[in-house]
Amino acid sequence: MNRRTFINSTAAGMTAASAQRILGANDRIGIGTVGTGGRGRTLTRYFKENDKADTRAVCDIYDENLALGAETAGTDTKTYHEYERLLENKDIDAVVVATPDHWHAPITIAACEAGKDVYVEKPMCHTIDEAYQMIDAVRRTNRVVQVGTQRRSYDLFREGKKVMESGRLGDITLVNSWWYNNVTRPRNPVVEGKVDWERWQGYTEKREFDPFRFRNWYWFYDYSGGLTVGQGAHILDCINWYMDAKFPSAVTCVGTSSAVDGLQIPQTTSLTVEYPEGFIAVFTLGYNHMRYPSSYDQTKQFCGKKGRFDVLRESHHLYEPTGEAEDYKPAYELVRHGTWGRSTAQHVENFLTCVQDRKDPNAPVEAGAYAAVSLAMAMESLQSGKRMQFDPNAKRMHA
Repeated sequence: MNRRTFINSTAAGMTAASAQRILGANDRIGIGTVGTGGRGRTLTRYFKENDKADTRAVCDIYDENLALGAETAGTDTKTYHEYERLLENKDIDAVVVATPDHWHAPITIAACEAGKDVYVEKPMCHTIDEAYQMIDAVRRTNRVVQVGTQRRSYDLFREGKKVMESGRLGDITLVNSWWYNNVTRPRNPVVEGKVDWERWQGYTEKREFDPFRFRNWYWFYDYSGGLTVGQGAHILDCINWYMDAKFPSAVTCVGTSSAVDGLQIPQTTSLTVEYPEGFIAVFTLGYNHMRYPSSYDQTKQFCGKKGRFDVLRESHHLYEPTGEAEDYKPAYELVRHGTWGRSTAQHVENFLTCVQDRKDPNAPVEAGAYAAVSLAMAMESLQSGKRMQFDPNAKRMHA
């Protein structure tokens, strides 16, 4: 079964009238989390801490994760192995999708068809076709969908956007960016409890159960794009946001061989995105490097004719021309070390507020699509060795 047929089949039978609850002004928003691995449980905690939300259900195909998710959510939480059953629950108003990447689109679309709003982890989807299917589903059903690119709600980055709009940088034709850290070994392939492997594989090539592949799905092309996609989703989304850019015109990506035995996708890559808006963005992933303090592991440099704006995880720094080589300091900077943790809380708060007032969230489905298309093209370029071009009219890439 191909991806499109699979996604359409997963949404079949889901109707908004059958599973939608009418929220009152003071009602708490019923939350169901699908995918309760590490990130899913983290998001569950953030939603649980917000007074607007009430976590009522969790779902996972792996018994160990399901039990941990239920423990995180609370004693009255319902548990499901099949997300379709969770979507039938009228007490669920919004769904958190924190599954492997290849399941983001099918579950989000099915949730929209069932009348649920969605907080979907990044990357928003796995393929270009899925990006457009998600846009159609969200806009056709009038659902609120927030992509988990939390920089768009983080106060530091929103202040940085104002700097970008101030005109102090001048024309920008180059954005350099990188994310450095270290992955030295795969995850332990030990599996505790039952796994519905057939369901987990979804539309991908069917294989015999492989604990190593299951526990390290992030590094296999069938299911994800490794940290090039995982971290690139954050980096490219921020670049798109700050530069008011949309879909790319072309993408090229190169990489080394994987430095970790058994993993398909390399830990060191560099991709270049060409934009019709007249600039290029370079993102380098270096996860075979020294380990950095989190405040300094990532940077985006917006290189303008009048200034350069360096945006890190918890600070940003504006440099302007000067004749003095000594003691060269930023003309302006904002440093908020130790505040990164609140970025997700702010993103969750924005989503829940939009569920209540029915407005678009800070990271809408279109924004997720812009980054997802670039990253799908990067994966194709990395594997084929070709520069991939994007045809926005045909909604396809080609060499």
